Amino acid sequence: MASIKLIFENLNGWGLTVILLLTGVLEFSFGLYRNWKLNEKAVDLACILLGRIVMPVIISWFALTLLPGVIPQYRNVFSWVPFGWGVVLLAVSDDLTQYWYHRLHHEVPWLWKFHRTHHSAPYMGMAMASRQNFIYTVLFPQIYATITLTYLGLGLPALVVRGVKGLITTMAHSSIRWDKPLYDHKWLHPVAWVLERTISLPATHHAHHAAHNRDGVGHYNGNYGNMFFLWDVIFGTAKITRKYPEEYGLEDYHEEEWYAQVFYPIFKSKKKGSELSAEEKEPIITV
Repeated sequence: MASIKLIFENLNGWGLTVILLLTGVLEFSFGLYRNWKLNEKAVDLACILLGRIVMPVIISWFALTLLPGVIPQYRNVFSWVPFGWGVVLLAVSDDLTQYWYHRLHHEVPWLWKFHRTHHSAPYMGMAMASRQNFIYTVLFPQIYATITLTYLGLGLPALVVRGVKGLITTMAHSSIRWDKPLYDHKWLHPVAWVLERTISLPATHHAHHAAHNRDGVGHYNGNYGNMFFLWDVIFGTAKITRKYPEEYGLEDYHEEEWYAQVFYPIFKSKKKGSELSAEEKEPIITV
């Protein structure tokens, strides 16, 4: 158990950081960011900094101040739960909650504005995993569910789930099509069949970020799964083609200012016709 804890402590700390850096170097070497405009850099970097610096402060306050003050008698009440069952409980509660949170932000017009930033970039890359409007990120329900279960005694399972999920979601957003060999080699097709219905892979998640569905690959209103693609299979929102979209981003993209994309509705865009402007244009959430 101690060795498992050490592995995932490192994965959540410097281990995941090293993986991100290596992935970033590979993405740069493959030319992903050759057309990386200044405004897009600002959006990506601001979201990464907010997610890595500001959110931990909010989460720490919630875990160290609010919970002990509200439910002090329940600290470690679930410490008796076996490690394996704890992992299952955390994985399901975290990812299923995020599936529906994510899906609602696509299906409810006024919520879409808080998620639009995640889809605005005309490219895919590991930075996309963090590219979110700050309000959308702060209100992540799965974060608070996981922190609460950790407080209740499921700390080690939470550490494992966080590490595995961080790795899967980052690599699913990556521009590196590391799953392609699974589709190119017939003897790997059984492995591909299982994986693509279980976890998010580049092919299935890239389809979710497609600019349109005219290529027969894009599936903007589906493939919502973050760690587990299984939710899409269960709830009928899955589309599996083993191909990658022709274009990414939003066809109705006005390259809104970085501050509007990150902090809407506190700051709104000055771009005429934008969904994020003071004009309050009706959101476009279909392709």
